[in-house]
Amino acid sequence: MAGYEWISLTTDYGTFDGFVAACQGTIARIAPAVRVIDVTHHVPPADVTRGAAVLAQTAPYLPAAVHVAVVDPGVGTARRGLVLETPHGLLVGPDNGLLIWAADALGGVDRAFELANKDWLLGDVSRTFHGRDVFSPAAAHLALGANLVDAGPAIDPADLIRLPDPVVTVGDGWIESEVGTIDRFGNVQLAAGGDVLAGLGHELTVNGSVRARRGTTFADVERGDLLVYEDSAGRVAIAVNNGRAVVVLSVRPGDMIRIAERTESADRR
Repeated sequence: MAGYEWISLTTDYGTFDGFVAACQGTIARIAPAVRVIDVTHHVPPADVTRGAAVLAQTAPYLPAAVHVAVVDPGVGTARRGLVLETPHGLLVGPDNGLLIWAADALGGVDRAFELANKDWLLGDVSRTFHGRDVFSPAAAHLALGANLVDAGPAIDPADLIRLPDPVVTVGDGWIESEVGTIDRFGNVQLAAGGDVLAGLGHELTVNGSVRARRGTTFADVERGDLLVYEDSAGRVAIAVNNGRAVVVLSVRPGDMIRIAERTESADRR
């Protein structure tokens, strides 16, 4: 079976400790010629939804690879480890919803297997570090061409854990959407797809009173003003030109935001 030249890593391990290096070292010892792409190791701790979103928005732009993702608050419990096959790569990680959005972005799950082959694991498996002892070595074996059916029992893709679908509602001249993620620049990404902006005018309000303008680049609004736009991931996003939208709006992932066409009575907060 053909292998992969690349493995990607997405975790919430951070880079202050040696956790990431241990995963990379495990891969290198088994498959030294395979190259590793670090997607991010700064997913907020245990934030499975954020990790799922980052991986789903990034994986389609990477070369065909074995994508390892570890945001795993259930490590050491009865939750399953997974290997998912898609038309454009493999996904390895916990069965907690982390992998499914990325699998969808890569064409959907063709086959799913529980990761149970002890020959693919790293000696005595720690109950708290499956990234090093389970997922990284399994990914290295898969990159070398190991057969997926040897991973463990087959799983019906319909039985995989999925995260709840984010809330998005579209009306006449307005949209309401759950906040998906907030990036390091303070831009607020919504769950709504960017196509819904076509139904809105250019002069808008956010959450009833904060003035904003629909545009395509940050320079479409004055310094300090709010911009509503379609971001590089194809989602509705809100930014402040030379500022931080998250501070202006005081929102967190999971909060609801309403964007509506501005009326004459709408005032800046």
